[in-house]
Amino acid sequence: MLKERLTVSRLIVAAAIGLAACAVPATPAAPAQPTAAPQPSGLPDLGGREIVVAIENAYIPFNYIRLDNGQAEGWDYDALAEICRRLNCKPVFREIAWDGMIAAVAAGQFDMATNGITITEERKKSVDFSDGYIKVDQRLVVRIDENRFSTVEEFKNGNFKLATQKGTTNYDEGIKLVGEARVIAFDEFGQAIQAVIAGDADAAIIDDVAGQGYVGVNADKLKLLDGLVSEGQELGFIFPKGSDLVGPINAALKAMREDGTLQRLQEKWFPKGRQVISYDEIGPGAYDNPTPTPNP
Repeated sequence: MLKERLTVSRLIVAAAIGLAACAVPATPAAPAQPTAAPQPSGLPDLGGREIVVAIENAYIPFNYIRLDNGQAEGWDYDALAEICRRLNCKPVFREIAWDGMIAAVAAGQFDMATNGITITEERKKSVDFSDGYIKVDQRLVVRIDENRFSTVEEFKNGNFKLATQKGTTNYDEGIKLVGEARVIAFDEFGQAIQAVIAGDADAAIIDDVAGQGYVGVNADKLKLLDGLVSEGQELGFIFPKGSDLVGPINAALKAMREDGTLQRLQEKWFPKGRQVISYDEIGPGAYDNPTPTPNP
């Protein structure tokens, strides 16, 4: 797939982000641990083990680097901090672009990855998954004044262009919906959204939790189209095949689900109708350095 050209306005924003991101450290500092219930008994003790985690740092609200203070934030950072608090381990985050993430984990270059990764049978052939931690639906984001179509079916039956991110299940569902010729693939979700705002694409396909945030922060420009493209897809962490981390992390997720911690994290990072931060306020993450440093 060829990388699509951005609009002039997006290039200006990207340049500003690149300049501001120069001060961001290669390995972001771990954020403060979220408030949680007391540590449950019976969980495995990993003895302070360091776990090298692949992360994109460019996917709101899962992970990103703030431009104003250079700090790493997002659901992934809070969730891994809490998991390691319970298991006695230390997450060490390493940036890598999304399109190489799953292959790098499969090759053992990282201990695991977290990036809002949809659990699929095809991906299970190369990596192991944790239990799912959230279910998402896929929807279409369109311009606020869009009146040429009002449902997913009308969009499908027209000659409209669909923006999405390369290598994602959104991309796969987009191909199923309208065919490859009508899909415009970008390296980042933010670029797909900007293409819709600029009129270079007619809609973007996106997970509903992220889509609600985009609409919230661009309420004067975007809206979610009625209806679903697909529903009930589970997200999980990935590991090299046979990893001994799957069992302990599943045990921690189970405890967090039972004591309400996962629900509290969901309410914090996926607030309905608004987005915690905009793409203009974060750095480029792994896309500022296309050659990742693998786990030695």
